[in-house]
Amino acid sequence: MEINVDTIILVLSIMLLTGVLATKFSIRLGMPSLILFLGAGLLLNNYIYFENAGLAQLIGIFALIIILFDGGTQTKWKDIKPIAGAAGSLATAGVLITSFVTGAAAVYIFGFSWLEGLLLGAIVGSTDAAAVFSVLGTKNIKKKITSTLEAESGTNDPMAVFLTIIFIDLIQVPETSIWGAIGSFFVEMGLGVLAGLLLGKLTVWVINKIDLDSSGLYPVLALSFAIFSYSFTALIGGSGLLAVYVMAVFVGNSDLMYRFSILRFNEGFGWMMQILMFMMLGLLAFPSQLLGVAWKGILLSIVLMFIARPIGVFISMIGMNYDLKEKTFISWAGLKGAVPIVLATYPLLADVENSDIIFNAVFFVVIISALIQGSTLSGVGSYLKLAGDSKNRSIGELELINIGKTETEIVEVTLGEDSPITGRELNDIDFPKDTIIVTIARGDEVITPTGNSVMQTFDTVYVLTRKSERKEVRKLLTSKGMEKAKTS
Repeated sequence: MEINVDTIILVLSIMLLTGVLATKFSIRLGMPSLILFLGAGLLLNNYIYFENAGLAQLIGIFALIIILFDGGTQTKWKDIKPIAGAAGSLATAGVLITSFVTGAAAVYIFGFSWLEGLLLGAIVGSTDAAAVFSVLGTKNIKKKITSTLEAESGTNDPMAVFLTIIFIDLIQVPETSIWGAIGSFFVEMGLGVLAGLLLGKLTVWVINKIDLDSSGLYPVLALSFAIFSYSFTALIGGSGLLAVYVMAVFVGNSDLMYRFSILRFNEGFGWMMQILMFMMLGLLAFPSQLLGVAWKGILLSIVLMFIARPIGVFISMIGMNYDLKEKTFISWAGLKGAVPIVLATYPLLADVENSDIIFNAVFFVVIISALIQGSTLSGVGSYLKLAGDSKNRSIGELELINIGKTETEIVEVTLGEDSPITGRELNDIDFPKDTIIVTIARGDEVITPTGNSVMQTFDTVYVLTRKSERKEVRKLLTSKGMEKAKTS
């Protein structure tokens, strides 16, 4: 039966609505939202037949670019600088060791050849930052640990991608040179870092210098540079994902115009891409096939969680300034998420023998890891006495960054010629309780409001008020037909 465009749009809207609502339940259940996204995809699998691994891979990589860019721009260099060595070791040596131990186990559990087993190990070798921090929520884990996990998650994907591609090449072309592959890895990493830094500088310079007609275009411009960073670096033989993360960290730690708009746009778009990506990957799997690898998947998950990841962490962090409890928590925080499932599409597209089994095994490992580690991560942090009180935010952060989690919001209103408050002083306006005029924009001038400030036509007023009073504030500041209000 042919599916028309309207039906496809309807399905996409249902996927987004389901995904957004699922995040609410995931927080209450204490598990990563990706589990519910994948579950929704599996549920839709009963009504929609989807087997386009190429499209799923394309959407997955695009989503990873958005997610890495969002995470990188919110990463503080002062936090990751002291732990850069440890994070780098985890992202390279840690992934390598974890992949080989898991791969060796896969050989015996699934009866694979050594190259097929190592391919499976490489695919599940990296961790997922979004899954880790969605579970931690407001728990205040030591800054050194969260920064280490954040930096590791942002930089370990290139190693997993490299290992996956190398093992596929070795399976299909046994004459592939190992030493040549190792040399190409360092070239990819070097080009990724260099391109990321250069394109990060270019991004900041362009955003701060260009004068766009609409402020809403600045987040789009920044995101366009992130996508360009990936594609350009990949085309010249570098690691595109590493370039995106390095570029994002540079942008996020620079003096940037429209920073708030860019960060908020990235966050929302990142969530949308996560929802679509995980649901589409859920559509790509078939429950009946997953059940066929159930006990093997459980056994491999146990090896990965309790043996391979801890071995990788403890060996790669030898000599680092981390105590036993911190290393134990980092070991347990090795959640699997988007990258392993996206990488599992590589052998499918390359038509590698047993690629279907590998994909289903990876899918199963991700679900088990998220369910078990995800639901216990906060508890493990508390048990190891690494969790403190809820994070406190400064007033500036509360108003501008996290205002969506409070009962207040900022309302932006441009006064029309017939606005009821035009020509009046703020002292004479009866605003609702706990309502504050934050600032007034008049032409190219920004005015600090006082009680004697007189409102003029076409003033743009920014009002901090309770969400329940939003309609009353808008009614007070505008007249019918002249309202140009929006919330931020």
